[in-house]
Amino acid sequence: MQVSPSVRAVQVPETNPMHPQFTTIYLVGHDQTLSIDTGADEERYRWMLRGYLAAAENAEIGLAALSHFHFDHSSNLRWVCEEFNAEAHVSAETAAHLDGKLPDHVLPLGEGDTLSPGGGVRLQVMHTPGHSPDSLCFYLEEEGVLFTGDTILGGTSTAVNDLADYLQSLQRLRALPNLRVICPGHGPLIEDPAAWIDEYISHREARESQIVAELSKGDALTSWQLMQRLYADVDPRLRRMADRNVQSHLIKLQKEGRLQVHAGKPRERSDGEIAKEAAEHATRDAVLRQADEYREQDRRRALFLQENPPTEEWLEPPRFELS
Repeated sequence: MQVSPSVRAVQVPETNPMHPQFTTIYLVGHDQTLSIDTGADEERYRWMLRGYLAAAENAEIGLAALSHFHFDHSSNLRWVCEEFNAEAHVSAETAAHLDGKLPDHVLPLGEGDTLSPGGGVRLQVMHTPGHSPDSLCFYLEEEGVLFTGDTILGGTSTAVNDLADYLQSLQRLRALPNLRVICPGHGPLIEDPAAWIDEYISHREARESQIVAELSKGDALTSWQLMQRLYADVDPRLRRMADRNVQSHLIKLQKEGRLQVHAGKPRERSDGEIAKEAAEHATRDAVLRQADEYREQDRRRALFLQENPPTEEWLEPPRFELS
């Protein structure tokens, strides 16, 4: 989908309620096409990206940048770099979260940097923590296009890790000159960015007022109890995310000296339990990687069979001539 003269969107349909409607990989520029985020380490993302590049552009990716470390935005980076021989541009904070999962060579990326995929296109790199500590946004001021990863989503609110940082990041984005459209990591494009950011800020202010009102009733409540009261109609699959948002408000109120906190007691796990869980995860990851390899082999085999004669069926195939 064409967004602006230099920006295209590859929208991968989603059923996960955490990723409303679709996850989007953005392609910017024409000489050395830049991808902003790469999708997850799954064949469907690769199929969509490879197909779009072949059918719509007859182009490849020269640069690949990440908005943050979450797997649905970052875990396909290594494949993109290997498939297209692309340069990876990743912040130090993001790289620290992806230790062992990055391409062999990664170029640093951070606040104040620019990305130039050619043709005079220049994107400003902005550190916008809040959704995650490492979140970056990318701004193409000449065309008024802002790429927000999960800092701002289309059609819904987002999960917040640090609310104080997040509100500062929103205010900074709100002040950008010439802002015309927001390209979120999930959901539809945002065509009225100023109003959408204002709504995001108002939503957080309203949620804080609700939390204060509940706590003013006198009971000491857990974040989960508050979530159940404030998010009564939320999709059950989003309860953990809603609880994290409540926690981000509580942390902000605590830092402001407005809460009395009764310390909880964490559940402790033995070294053996931790080691067993790590081993189970490693085994599962290995099986999933093998399954992906088999799927890729099947895909390549299917293409080969379509492009070549059926020699596996015939020692000598039938021949035909007029009688």
